[in-house]
Amino acid sequence: MKKYSNSKTKIAETIDLTNCDRERIEIPNAIQLKQIVEMHGGNVAVQSELGVGSCFSFDLPCGDLPLPVPEHLSASPPEPMPSETVTQLSPLILLAEDNEANISTLSSYLEAKGYRIVLANNGLEAIAATKAQVPDLILIAVQMPEMDGLEAMRQIRSDRQFAHIPIIALTALAMTGDRERCLEAGASDDLTKPVKLKQLASTIQLLLEAQDSQK
Repeated sequence: MKKYSNSKTKIAETIDLTNCDRERIEIPNAIQLKQIVEMHGGNVAVQSELGVGSCFSFDLPCGDLPLPVPEHLSASPPEPMPSETVTQLSPLILLAEDNEANISTLSSYLEAKGYRIVLANNGLEAIAATKAQVPDLILIAVQMPEMDGLEAMRQIRSDRQFAHIPIIALTALAMTGDRERCLEAGASDDLTKPVKLKQLASTIQLLLEAQDSQK
């Protein structure tokens, strides 16, 4: 069941598991659902009844959709730019993250914004990708296996040719001293998970513009 309004979309869906093969059903847990919804600026609500179950609902903000333009009134579409030109103008972002849900959400959002994305799943891969790709910006999680984001940032910053690359650190918990540790390791800025996508986009834009102004 889905309900829509002009300013917000509220989606509530009931799943009947009575006649289903439970072993073949994968449903995101409450924490994953809350993180994904909050990334998109929404809110999650839950109603529970003992012996009956729980019902989750969430609100997602959305802008007004443009009305379709009749074909005979629409202007001729502009000629598309050559793919090589688009690639040259599109900044390359290295996303270093080991959480699959975050990787999917962040990479899809940034690609929709026009950025090119290269992925790394730990600090060691982030260092290797930085050397191989030389990204325009690095988005790196602090907590990762094999080598955490703090050590990866220190090693990246130790190489002078990467000193100019903006780095945004993603912290899982907003603990006292987290920001200072990230900045000391070489981060240009930090954001707390779950990351608000609009805040992420504005932070990336500001850092890239500051980088361009220094060239």
